Amino acid sequence: MDAEAFDAFYSASFSKLVGQVYAMCGNFTEAQDCVQEAFVRAWDHRKQLDSAHAPEAWVRTVAWRLAVSRWRKARRALQLPDRAHEPRPPREPGVEHSALIAALRQIPEEQRRTIVLHHLCDLPVSEVAAETGVAEGTVKARLSRGRTALAALLDARAEESSHA
Repeated sequence: MDAEAFDAFYSASFSKLVGQVYAMCGNFTEAQDCVQEAFVRAWDHRKQLDSAHAPEAWVRTVAWRLAVSRWRKARRALQLPDRAHEPRPPREPGVEHSALIAALRQIPEEQRRTIVLHHLCDLPVSEVAAETGVAEGTVKARLSRGRTALAALLDARAEESSHA
């Protein structure tokens, strides 16, 4: 459809389509806006639109979908927000967290990484082994040595805190 044919189509169809969409949605201003937007989109597709492919039906369908989309947006805007999606304030690390981080910094890197992957990331020994590129026996040994070292460091820190 060329520009002249599109202008003729617009002139002949706009009022009729507004009336139809108004009857469907019940809001005259909304119907005008949606039909106008549908014609803007039709202009972009005018090469595919021709009288054989029912261009009025195409514009009416687009206008109806626009109206429905606007209703959904308006309805969502009026709904109370879902508190489950609200960002939660970040938890401040407690004393235990700070003590654990300080203790983790004092053990060898391999043990620290193994303990974090296994206990904080909840990975099984086999996945820790795959991620670190070592045998499962090595992971188990690092976990054992790391736990022992952490227990001693945390006990010492607890004693220091109780004497202070």
